[in-house]
Amino acid sequence: MTFVYKILATSAWEAAQRVGVIAGSDLDRADGYIHLSSATQVAETLARHFAGVPGLALAAFDAGALGAALRWEPSRGGDLFPHFYGALAVADASWCAPLALDANGVHILPENLA
Repeated sequence: MTFVYKILATSAWEAAQRVGVIAGSDLDRADGYIHLSSATQVAETLARHFAGVPGLALAAFDAGALGAALRWEPSRGGDLFPHFYGALAVADASWCAPLALDANGVHILPENLA
């Protein structure tokens, strides 16, 4: 099983749980899709876009279960990134975990990242 991951504020995850969907960030809505990362992209995405930001969570989704709305498209440096065209159902999340910061302000990734 291949997972894709959404990095979001813990408060956004809590709000999504109340309504049942992750509608995406302001950037996601502006771009017309929800930005996701593969397991090998999460650390770089965190470092590049969320360095030192506290209060984040990481939600995991089975890529195969997301259907045709999930597209792998070129992004930075030509790497293929997963983009989801629609709202992600909270019920489709396999898990969600808070992302703590270490003493250097680097996010500590869950051990089950695969």
